[in-house]
Amino acid sequence: MPQQKAVIIGAGIAGIATAIRLAVKGYAVEVYEANSYPGGKLAEFEQNNYRFDAGPSLFTMPHYVDELFKLAGKNPADHFGYQKLDVVCRYFYEDGTRLDAYADSQKFAQELALKTGEPVAATLKHLANSRDIYSITNHVFLERSLHRLKTFLRWDTIRSIFRFPQIDPFRTMHKANAAGFKDARVVQFFDRYATYNGSDPYQAPATLNVIPHLEHHFGAYFPDGGMYSITQSLVKLAEELGVQFRYNYKVEEIVVINGIAKGIRAKGENILADVVVSNMDVWFTYKRLLSKHPQLHPKKILSQERSSSALIFYWGIKKQFTGLDLHNIFFSADYKAEFDHIWKQQDIYHNPTVYLNISSKYKTDDAPQGCENWFVMINVPANNGQDWDKLIAAARKNILAKLSRLLGEDIGKLIESETILDPRSIESKTSSYKGSIYGTSSNNQFAAFLRHANRSSKVKGLYFCGGSVHPGGGIPLCLLSAKITADMIK
Repeated sequence: MPQQKAVIIGAGIAGIATAIRLAVKGYAVEVYEANSYPGGKLAEFEQNNYRFDAGPSLFTMPHYVDELFKLAGKNPADHFGYQKLDVVCRYFYEDGTRLDAYADSQKFAQELALKTGEPVAATLKHLANSRDIYSITNHVFLERSLHRLKTFLRWDTIRSIFRFPQIDPFRTMHKANAAGFKDARVVQFFDRYATYNGSDPYQAPATLNVIPHLEHHFGAYFPDGGMYSITQSLVKLAEELGVQFRYNYKVEEIVVINGIAKGIRAKGENILADVVVSNMDVWFTYKRLLSKHPQLHPKKILSQERSSSALIFYWGIKKQFTGLDLHNIFFSADYKAEFDHIWKQQDIYHNPTVYLNISSKYKTDDAPQGCENWFVMINVPANNGQDWDKLIAAARKNILAKLSRLLGEDIGKLIESETILDPRSIESKTSSYKGSIYGTSSNNQFAAFLRHANRSSKVKGLYFCGGSVHPGGGIPLCLLSAKITADMIK
């Protein structure tokens, strides 16, 4: 039989991983990317001798990357290296508390006990609960499609359904954390994990308390070449398998004839394929690429609440700070008020929680000698027409004041290079609707079931992968979406 052809729209991490999996299956694969570079949000750029990873900065569950090399018959260690972090993140509170979130559970529990007085047993119990949620949900919600009957006919799925109350879906994340801990700083620490998928701990289900298990069991890592080396190594693997990448190639349409995806249209040319996979945000997939077929649009899904977005300042800092680590968090004094501003008032709180990533702590050539590359991010609402220029100016002033106060240094005077990424530019660069980083939010207890499926129920040969579809956003889930999608394709 002639070799079948697959076309993938978008060279985000899920698109690349899907390309690898289909190439291993024997498909001729072509990836069409509107930008001049691969990676989507997982990109990089340089400015004034500083290098920055532009998007995701936390790397967990590296075995999902390793798996792709193993599928291709290669030893992962020969192609992609990384090191495990002893301290996942360093935390700074407004009251002066500073704590290190050790990857080791026992060590971390002792750190919380020392700094906050929270009993070791309470922390270990919470992490054990996180492990239990993972064991119940992983093979059902994360590794398989929720939109196929055979998923629910498996014995391990049936067993998980009987354990459904144990995943705590009917309380909010904050209520569960407040019930488990007495110290407000510890509650705030565990509430923060809701931001890992762009959600609000005061609305999102306590099921999201699964996330700490990923850090304190599987660990957090730093890729040897920085985060962008994930993209680079997987693109190289894909190319070795025969995958063709077409950059600066904006797809204009998914060609559908008689309910069958026949290929795509790009640069005025029809490109035929047996399988079409969209790694583009599903909102834009339908509104732009399937605009001629409004009857195919899933109106409820396209109208779902979007996840939060981000405002990022990339600063070249002409000094090194020994008290800072690779990952750093400077907490807000009033977490509830901060999330109310994001989700209810649709603006930015005056004292936001600030995330600071400094890859030059591990990859020294990311900054000139004696300097550091600061990736400074706050969570902000999706773009709904706010006056972003005004909001950005105020946020920059407030962030600088906060960091200067907590670090005892006038940070503004140390900035010698700056680039800004906001919800508008996130949308324009990555086709993420409204600049939302994770597609739809997880503020609903049934959010896992409400995400778009990895296969079209109306168009034969049309599939979806990436953060806007099942199982969700973030590097591990995007890689899992590629696995689910590729497994569906015969």
